[in-house]
Amino acid sequence: MSWYQKEISLRPRIRGIHLITDEILNQIPQIKNYNIGLMHILIKHTSASLTLNENFDPDVRSDMEKYFDKTVKENEPYYDHNSEGPDDMPAHIKSTLIGNSLTIPITNGKLNLGTWQGIYLCEHRNQGGSRKIVVTISGEEKA
Repeated sequence: MSWYQKEISLRPRIRGIHLITDEILNQIPQIKNYNIGLMHILIKHTSASLTLNENFDPDVRSDMEKYFDKTVKENEPYYDHNSEGPDDMPAHIKSTLIGNSLTIPITNGKLNLGTWQGIYLCEHRNQGGSRKIVVTISGEEKA
């Protein structure tokens, strides 16, 4: 079994749910070297998250954003943490609810995703800036 790890940066995005599968894969061409394995992806931030969901209809992304904005509201009077703006504490809550990592199987040098699945960056801040992700691959390399 072999291991590979790389920290990558994603381009800055505004608040929303953004499909990033290709952006990750473009920075990790080493995936093609693996017959079978796992790719673990960790976002190194507490106000953004990662999820796996439908990659075809963009309405899914906007509906998810609307749901989380309605469920986790800004400016709640019970928030103590509010020094970084009204979007910060809700961003931390959303990040906890959605999660900060994914593990995806690799088969024949490709992510083994379903037909309609893609990796999303959930940017919970109005202006989150560039986000850092650590990608770790473990598996059997091609001969």
